[in-house]
Amino acid sequence: MYRWSLFALLFVTCMEVSIQKKTKQGPQTLSRGWGDDITWVQTYEEALMTMTESKKPLMVIHHMEDCPHSQALKKAFAADKAVQELAQEDFVMLNLIHETTDTNLAPDGHYVPRIIFVDPSMTVRAELVGKYRSHMFAYKPSDIPYLAENMKKAKNLLHTEL
Repeated sequence: MYRWSLFALLFVTCMEVSIQKKTKQGPQTLSRGWGDDITWVQTYEEALMTMTESKKPLMVIHHMEDCPHSQALKKAFAADKAVQELAQEDFVMLNLIHETTDTNLAPDGHYVPRIIFVDPSMTVRAELVGKYRSHMFAYKPSDIPYLAENMKKAKNLLHTEL
């Protein structure tokens, strides 16, 4: 009987510690870890409206919470000061863990992670691609400098074409 009581006490203590760890994480923000200093929009519809009002290009990050490639890219994206600054100042930012009904946001398929740029005229900038032929809008953590260049190109296209 003593052993069962001790076991029950140990089990309850472990469960309480586990619950406390989960509640200390706090609620998840719209950034989902991609950059808490960036202003994120909640939905694709809100992103389109904000983009047309602000005249800033939209950057859509498609990812999944349980995808190791998405997690690695998120960590590199959040750690890069230049990318964070560009995102914060020059873009309407949206990160999606669910697909939208807009098929234009999947020009070469539904995979994650993928990053797509849309200009305020509602044109998907299909020429701003990553380094990979099979998944043109995919980026790896080592591609962050290349992503920063594409962000600058998206910003410059806005000023030269619109």
